[in-house]
Amino acid sequence: MDIKREGVARKKRIKFTIYSILGLAALGVAGWRISLLKPAAPTVEMATLWPDTVKRGNMVLDMKGQGTLVPEDIVWVPTDIDGQVMKVMAKSGEKVRPDTVLVVLSNPDLELAANDLEWQVKIAESNLADLKVRLQNSRFDQQASVANAATSLKTAELNKQKDEELYKYQLQTSLQVQITTASWEQAKNNYENQKQKLDNLKALEDAQLDSQRVQVDKLRAAWERKKQQVGQLVVLAKTEGVVQEMTLEVGQKIAQGVVVAKVAQPLHLKAELKIAETQAKDARIGLPCLVDTRNGIIPAHVVRIDPNVINGTRTVDCKLDGALPSGAVASASVDGTVEIERLTDVVFVGRPVFGQPNSQATLFKIDEDGKGAQRVTIKFGRSSVNTIEVVEGLKVGDRVILSDMTAQDQNERIRLD
Repeated sequence: MDIKREGVARKKRIKFTIYSILGLAALGVAGWRISLLKPAAPTVEMATLWPDTVKRGNMVLDMKGQGTLVPEDIVWVPTDIDGQVMKVMAKSGEKVRPDTVLVVLSNPDLELAANDLEWQVKIAESNLADLKVRLQNSRFDQQASVANAATSLKTAELNKQKDEELYKYQLQTSLQVQITTASWEQAKNNYENQKQKLDNLKALEDAQLDSQRVQVDKLRAAWERKKQQVGQLVVLAKTEGVVQEMTLEVGQKIAQGVVVAKVAQPLHLKAELKIAETQAKDARIGLPCLVDTRNGIIPAHVVRIDPNVINGTRTVDCKLDGALPSGAVASASVDGTVEIERLTDVVFVGRPVFGQPNSQATLFKIDEDGKGAQRVTIKFGRSSVNTIEVVEGLKVGDRVILSDMTAQDQNERIRLD
């Protein structure tokens, strides 16, 4: 009986061993099969994504930038003379007219020089008047001398004629005729000399008067210049507009040429946009643009492109073609969109976060049932600020996710909840 029981127990141990080996093998195979399975696709909340649909139609290539409204022309008002600030009559933001006083300066040396020149002019004018009187008296004296010489000549001529007549009748000697003839010739020569002196005196008088007048004009011109400089101590706006900058203080000394204020035309503004260097390369003079003043949109066009790059941007000036909305003032912030080109009949989609023109990228394409998305490779073409051309990888009607999906870089597929 004991031998039979040992055989049964042995058979049971063999069966158990076999079943254990088979069970372990099955578990190993199952684990191996499970290891070959792909991990489950992660779930992403659809409400947190930015989807868009691929379309076909017209696409506008544009660029955007932020900036400010600035005056088209700013008049710099300098001082034309050295001086010390006595009064500041205008402040930044005030409206001014051409005759509006901005600053009153003081320059005692200049004012003293102007007074000195005024007295010099008066002295020179007095000297001119005195010279006129003296020359006139000299002319009168010479005219009298000419008259006396003419009388003497007439008397000598009469004496000569008398003696010649008497000589014909043997009533006068030949010697006396010769004497009266010599007296007549002497009187004639004296008359001619006195008359020549009168003519020369007229020319000398004109020369002396012209010289004195030149001196008077020279001093008067210097005086007028000094008076003009004294007048420039009152600095006028000389234009109509709004004072943009006024930094002078009473008592401050300023030199000639220092800018007293900047005056701008408030109704003639332009948009100064800062556009990224990568986009600004496509900008051209004359391109249309729209300027959003946050109180209205104004049509405009590009008039200047700054060649310099500052902090990764270039300045693009846009002249406003429409009327300014109420509240639009200089230095107000604006947004501008410059239209580069209009494309017709192209396939395009919203521009992804990392979408670059003429590049290749991957996006998650949403399934038709909307429950999942598969990563696909897309080739992009030209782009604008908000849209980009699709060259390959998508067709019209496909829906893609434009959001930043770098967190899913290791996944080829995601589930949408």
